[in-house]
Amino acid sequence: MPPDRLWTIGELAERAGVTVKTVRYYSDRGLLPEARRSSGGHRRYGPAALDRLRTIRSLRGLGLAVPDVHRVLDEDDRASAAGADAAADVLDGLIAGQLREVGAGLAALRWREAALQALQDCGPGERAERLLLVGALPSPPSTAAMARFWRRWLPPRMPARLVSAILDGTIPQLPEAPTPAQALAFARLHALVSGSCDGAGKVSGKASGTSPGDGRDPTQPAAHRPEEGYRPAVLYDGLIEAYGLAAPHLRAGRRPQEGEALDCFVAAYARSRGARDTPAFRRRLGGVLGADPRIDRYWQLAGELFGPADPTPGSTHDWLLAALDGATAEAA
Repeated sequence: MPPDRLWTIGELAERAGVTVKTVRYYSDRGLLPEARRSSGGHRRYGPAALDRLRTIRSLRGLGLAVPDVHRVLDEDDRASAAGADAAADVLDGLIAGQLREVGAGLAALRWREAALQALQDCGPGERAERLLLVGALPSPPSTAAMARFWRRWLPPRMPARLVSAILDGTIPQLPEAPTPAQALAFARLHALVSGSCDGAGKVSGKASGTSPGDGRDPTQPAAHRPEEGYRPAVLYDGLIEAYGLAAPHLRAGRRPQEGEALDCFVAAYARSRGARDTPAFRRRLGGVLGADPRIDRYWQLAGELFGPADPTPGSTHDWLLAALDGATAEAA
């Protein structure tokens, strides 16, 4: 390349519309190699440096970090077709990562907007409570506290695939564009599950809510207690199936009734106890389930996030329990 075609660092900066400091920064980090040095040791750049500098600025403008820009340019510098394909793959992956990051940022902003709107919409008497609730929310919002709550609440030594299925059904998907009411419901739900699981007043909607006095956890249903003889993994496998059968009835607004869903529900408890589904078993089961501690507040708040078209496991369980009570009362 003829010497008169080479530019000083200042000339390159002027043509690119950047500062000399910017050109020096990218040069020092190996992103913008110089063509040669002058006899006095000054950097000289060829016309190709201008295109490369524009590419660097474009990649940086998309939010890519300097190491990521380096990866893209390194792949571009490989002259083979495989190198070109590799460069495209690297850039595609980085763009996908940026899109995920931007999406998460937008979701966090929408949740913040909804939370602020919830604060603005309430009266002075409610504002102090709401401020503490929404101020404690993670940003971006996360259901990690709900997952921890359910892992603590479920019986120990459950199969991982079953725990995963249960979490999928009990933890609502957070809306990308929440309403102020949904933001407030999530804030209350987050506060609820972030507390201790060992206080009946925190999670139980049962009126009595008192400790049985024998050292058992008062928030745990009988089926979670080894001394009751249940096999929880067998039980929850059956309950997932029963809830799936009952869900269409709830969506259609049908009253609790006998049928396949109720039979599957009772069979889940019977199999987990190694018992038979008999009228006597159904009467005993209704009594046990009616006395179990409840977490109605969780399902009330989660229902606002699930939406009216999606029955929660809590509402489905209540429907099946009501169907059981009705069936045993009729039989009696």
